[in-house]
Amino acid sequence: MPRKPIKIIVQTGLPLVLLFMGAEIDSTSASEPLVIAASPSMAAPLEALGRVFEQRHPDIKVQIYLDSGVDLRRTIAGMENSPRGQYFIETGPIHLVAPGGDELITRLEQKYYVLPGTRKAYAAVPLVMVVPESLVEAPTSFQALAQTGNIRVAMADPTLTALGQKTKQLLVALGILDSLKGRMDVGNDTRSVFDHLLSGQADVGIVFGPDAARESERIRVVAVADPQIIRPTVHSMAMERYCPNRRLCEEFLAFTQSADAQAVLVRLGYIPPK
Repeated sequence: MPRKPIKIIVQTGLPLVLLFMGAEIDSTSASEPLVIAASPSMAAPLEALGRVFEQRHPDIKVQIYLDSGVDLRRTIAGMENSPRGQYFIETGPIHLVAPGGDELITRLEQKYYVLPGTRKAYAAVPLVMVVPESLVEAPTSFQALAQTGNIRVAMADPTLTALGQKTKQLLVALGILDSLKGRMDVGNDTRSVFDHLLSGQADVGIVFGPDAARESERIRVVAVADPQIIRPTVHSMAMERYCPNRRLCEEFLAFTQSADAQAVLVRLGYIPPK
């Protein structure tokens, strides 16, 4: 019998509680839900982690609620500030909060919307160097770009994107930016980097790890930036203050630190957070 996909609920403008109260319930299953409120950018890794967690816990059903960072904060704030008769300690609908990046987690901690001390960093986004899958001979380090004068490098525009900014920071930190002048092929965004690389306008491209993993059939990673040189973006999750089952939350948070969970994330292009 085919396995049912993890339930992903996307915000449609309705309050979170209404979305869950109106959600279809599988009458054949009495599984306890584990609800993770997250940014859309984190859907793939959280769904992958949820599947492994469900395999270990057949009595648990992972549900992922997706919303943008600003709206996610508003939703949680609205739930926290609702009448006491509607929400009170350990009866709220959200278990864990996993926004894209850690800035929102910090703000939620300051407002006591998530429980202090429960934050767990579970994934980091590295910069990687990629080449077309068909390319046989390729550089194996970022430093090698400066040593070979004919390699053309595709990168995102540092004035337009976070990817471009990180790429420029890395090249400056390695001291090789000036040596690449005249060989840089600058695209508007990540998609442009891949397009330029695969069309032959560039020999190598610099992108984020998860984006490279999604294009693994056409490109391969030949180098990963040292996180000690350029700090990767770290993703964390924390327990919502009104989490209905704190023991379950603690178990999932601990699971994200396990070797099995990290192996899943590495396959998706992430690296373990330091």
